[in-house]
Amino acid sequence: MNRIFSTLTILATAAAFTACEDVIDVEVPKGKVMPVVDAWLTDEPGAQSVRITETAPYTSQAPAPIISDAVVTITDLTENKTYNFAFADGKYTHNPGAGISIGKLGHVYKLRVQLKEQVYEAIDTIKRVPEIDSITYEFKKAEDSGSGEEGYYARFHGRDLAGATDYYWVRSYRNTRDNRVADGFAVDGSFSEDVSDSSIFIVPISESITRWDKPFQLHETIIVRLASVSKPSHAFLVHVNNQLNNGGLFAKILENVKSNILNTNTGSPERVLGWFGASSVKFKEKKVE
Repeated sequence: MNRIFSTLTILATAAAFTACEDVIDVEVPKGKVMPVVDAWLTDEPGAQSVRITETAPYTSQAPAPIISDAVVTITDLTENKTYNFAFADGKYTHNPGAGISIGKLGHVYKLRVQLKEQVYEAIDTIKRVPEIDSITYEFKKAEDSGSGEEGYYARFHGRDLAGATDYYWVRSYRNTRDNRVADGFAVDGSFSEDVSDSSIFIVPISESITRWDKPFQLHETIIVRLASVSKPSHAFLVHVNNQLNNGGLFAKILENVKSNILNTNTGSPERVLGWFGASSVKFKEKKVE
């Protein structure tokens, strides 16, 4: 992650100009400990999970502490069905059974999280998503790649659905769905609203599935996940991505990303970080041969 990049870069640059060899220890305040909710519902069959942790000190290298005593439910407001999530193995899970999905296209869902006497809620809707038509790749030598890395540079092919403004989250994996490669985001087939309804995904987005500093190699499997997101979820994801890649000499000051999970007691000062989103998802994969 690049979240510590700005401070380190500025310090390194200053050192280069001053030739100072003094070691400066900067004490970063720990700040208030807050719950962080990571909840994303999809229309994939099988188990759905929610993770709840606590914020950790800025300089901490330890895993975020897990909160195990919350009461978590997700309600399908369209069908008035509530699903209870039980805690096990570090997360809250509901498993409706093999081949069964609690997420349905067009349905509205409400997350409810009770943490001691505080109750937090958020709402999102599962939007439509197109199929991924295909995945292609091209081998490039180091001197021809533009990144200096030899390997296979991939892109996916698909077309935005016509008739409305759609927001998408593109994620790629290497060999398994546990090995994330990169994330990209799109509005219709490009980056902005009212530009390209029903168009093919433009090259910067379709090529975002490759990490240019580590392209795919022979016999590896390229996996692409295309997910629909609501407009607020799209804004959240783009903000998070900008924060994670906020590096360089002119990096902006890091900030907490606004949450859609709100305390039902509007008079309480207690709040949480994180997001509740809902997506329809499509997958495609191809082996490099």
